[in-house]
Amino acid sequence: MALPNINPTKTEAWKKLSDHFKDNKDINIKNLFKEANRKEAFSVQLNDLNVDFSKNRITKETLSLLVDLAKEVGLKQAVEAQFSGEIINATEGRAVLHTALRSTSEEPVFIDGKDIKPKIQTTLRKIRSFSNKVISGKWKGYTGKSITDVVNIGIGGSDLGPDMVVESLKFYKNHLNTHFVSNIDGDHVSEIIKNLNPETTLFVIVSKTFTTQETITNAETIKNWFLKSATIFDIPKHFVAVSTNLEAVDSFGIDKSNVFPMWNWVGGRFSLWSAVGLSISLSVGFDNYRALLDGAEKMDIHFRNEDFDKNIPVILALISVWYNNFYKAETEAVLPYSQYLSKLPSYLQQAIMESNGKGVDRNGDKIDYETGTIVWGSTGTNMQHAFMQLVHQGTKLIPSDFIGYKESLYGLTDHHKKLMANYNAQMDALAFGKTKEEVHLELKFSGDEDKINQLLPFKVFEGNRPSNAILFDKLTPQSLGKLIALYEHKIFTQGILWNIYSYDQFGVELGKELAKKLLKQQ
Repeated sequence: MALPNINPTKTEAWKKLSDHFKDNKDINIKNLFKEANRKEAFSVQLNDLNVDFSKNRITKETLSLLVDLAKEVGLKQAVEAQFSGEIINATEGRAVLHTALRSTSEEPVFIDGKDIKPKIQTTLRKIRSFSNKVISGKWKGYTGKSITDVVNIGIGGSDLGPDMVVESLKFYKNHLNTHFVSNIDGDHVSEIIKNLNPETTLFVIVSKTFTTQETITNAETIKNWFLKSATIFDIPKHFVAVSTNLEAVDSFGIDKSNVFPMWNWVGGRFSLWSAVGLSISLSVGFDNYRALLDGAEKMDIHFRNEDFDKNIPVILALISVWYNNFYKAETEAVLPYSQYLSKLPSYLQQAIMESNGKGVDRNGDKIDYETGTIVWGSTGTNMQHAFMQLVHQGTKLIPSDFIGYKESLYGLTDHHKKLMANYNAQMDALAFGKTKEEVHLELKFSGDEDKINQLLPFKVFEGNRPSNAILFDKLTPQSLGKLIALYEHKIFTQGILWNIYSYDQFGVELGKELAKKLLKQQ
């Protein structure tokens, strides 16, 4: 067994954490800030990224005990097992090597006795060459015109990752228009194709097995639409595939040389770093795609080598476990202060909830403690005018990640100053709140003295609501790569802490099987 198999609640560290929680559960963030240099002591800097986790209900002792838990469940051994290609996805008999896809090191990674690095490099060269041909206009459609539009056809990890990255890096995009078709709802595909010209559109079908119901149904519908104005001999100029099923791809009409490989050691929701990211490379150019991979690799190196008490993904995972398992907080909010990252919460919902939404441990036994957190969110400042009321004054404890950038891309400094003032103000308001005394004074000075008793309870903010500040210098392909990899490693760390398998997703299957049965009965 490649992974350690330890019930966290039976460890010495967990017992100590439980005692520590009983003694400290009523701790107040405002009081913690009476310590000198709290912010510096609870921040980690990694190149252009600063993570400030000072506004949490934790002390140095809390962090130390959480780090002991990570050590006791064998996190270090587990990290090495993942990076070196051991079969940590034991239920499916697979390695988990999205980290190898962005690695530039010469260190080989072996699967079945073969180094996978050369295959990865060959695929990246193929992605670069193909992207360059399409972007430069050398790749021609069936009437000799260059490509203007690219449509990615996939679902789940074959859609959410590329779609999120293309949206996030819109500032860096070229002249190609990129579209995504995922839902089996026929209205979705109809809306996408109604304004496309078959002569200048390239379709990228992403399906490992080339049998996924949604993807193949949409691909067939698009093919029939395409054949209304073209012939089957024109398909190779307009359809490419990312798949392992060469036979099915061939019978669809796609040229073998236009098939990009997928490997079973890459999980779907971690696959944007593979040829699944072809639509990203087409949208922003291969150099920007490579920069995305390089950013992720920087986070990989940090995660693999840094001590746990200075390790960003580990710290964020431990804090999340602290709230989920001790404070019983059920959800976490992800709040990017960039409109470009509007699709990040949806992407992380799949990555986190499909990975760690498990109710049995690595022995196959039913779990009697909390696992996967529910993740949701939206962009600032939109969400301040929407759901933040509940986060500030509701009855639920909702730890929140605030993601910000020191610099805007278009340089509208007035806008950006206001945006960042809101970013910082929200975290301060959550942490420190507003006391009865402060509200009393405020009402007195505003001339509402006669309404003080009536309004006072409604205007008090308890505060003591936790948040993490994840602050980058600027939204670039490289910083986005870092951010995505940060959450990937947080997911992995939590899976190890909870003693679950994060990389299978059998929970997705039952509904699909029942749908097939119902379809046959119709």
